[in-house]
Amino acid sequence: MRGRDPEEEHRAATPLELLFDLTFVVAVAQAAAELHHTLAEGHVGTALAGYASVFFAVWWAWMNFTWFASAYDTDDVPYRLLTLVQMAGVLVLAAGVHDAFVDGDFTAVVVGYVIMRVAMVSQWLRAAAEHPGGRAAALRYAAGIAVVQAGWIARLWTDGAWAWVTFLVLVAAELAVPAWAEYRGRATGWHPGHIAERYGLFTIIVLGEVILAALAAVRSAVTDRGLSGELLMIVVGGLLLVFGLWWIYFTGQDVALPGLRTALGWGYGHYLVFAALAAIGAGLGVALDATEHHAHLSDRGAGLAVAVPVAIVLAALEVLHRLTGTGAVGHPLLVVVGTSAVLALGLAAPALGVGGAVLGMGLAVAATLAAQLITVHRRTAGRAVT
Repeated sequence: MRGRDPEEEHRAATPLELLFDLTFVVAVAQAAAELHHTLAEGHVGTALAGYASVFFAVWWAWMNFTWFASAYDTDDVPYRLLTLVQMAGVLVLAAGVHDAFVDGDFTAVVVGYVIMRVAMVSQWLRAAAEHPGGRAAALRYAAGIAVVQAGWIARLWTDGAWAWVTFLVLVAAELAVPAWAEYRGRATGWHPGHIAERYGLFTIIVLGEVILAALAAVRSAVTDRGLSGELLMIVVGGLLLVFGLWWIYFTGQDVALPGLRTALGWGYGHYLVFAALAAIGAGLGVALDATEHHAHLSDRGAGLAVAVPVAIVLAALEVLHRLTGTGAVGHPLLVVVGTSAVLALGLAAPALGVGGAVLGMGLAVAATLAAQLITVHRRTAGRAVT
């Protein structure tokens, strides 16, 4: 395990990484489904707190493996077997999503984490033993992961307000480990192009979950009451949202991660992108439930269940694209107008109807994308003339 060359040409995701990602399809689907059902029951506070905590667990497990694999993917027998162990841990974590979301019981989630962390620490210790150049960082990673994992285990015996206080403390500790381990700069040889591709692939996976969640909700609605105009508007609006946000994400030149601060900003910022994208699928399900009068949530609440995550994705992508100098980055006012329009449509759902509000959001995202593309085109043309 000597480390991959960070300047390697044509570096692409491996079949093992793609297989690993498939285990997270289950975990993301579980988190989004629980968010959908809890919002539909009208328990907004419980839904948001549970979803934020559960999705952090899912996202952080994926991110840990992704960055390690970018630096030390030897793809030999020990590496593959330890990855298999991590995949088993992901499935245990996914099985515990319901209890963590509904009852605040993180036992199964922590057990899944223990399984993954034992394998992850083993990978880092192997890297420390076999790659002298990265030994110091690898040992810091192994120590940091082990200590924080011990904290998660100890947290199982906390309750009440202390449970949330310790959760936030441990989240901060998790986020601090990479910065501490690589405090002298790029101590591990992660590949910028490979990282960007891995994040892009996971974005597509999450968008696929949105489509799947919308399909399930549409099938249920059609079975119960047949196709309606409002249902069609939600379907068309949902497709516009998925396609427009996909286009915004994947427009622009290759991502550049010149330093640790930029890399951490890019990596950590995607928590908002991934969590909000998956939440759009849950929101579309709530919107369909509201039109069928199956939700214990007002039309305004159903509209905001879609509008808020869409606005978060637009704002987060604007920041990330500016951070890395990529994407369809136009004038910042365009995103301000776009997010404001989306939120206003969510608030106006009682007057427009939930279907009309969702369709309007899809059109607002499409208009924001078009305005950004036009601005970028004019800017590029102006530079060419100059």
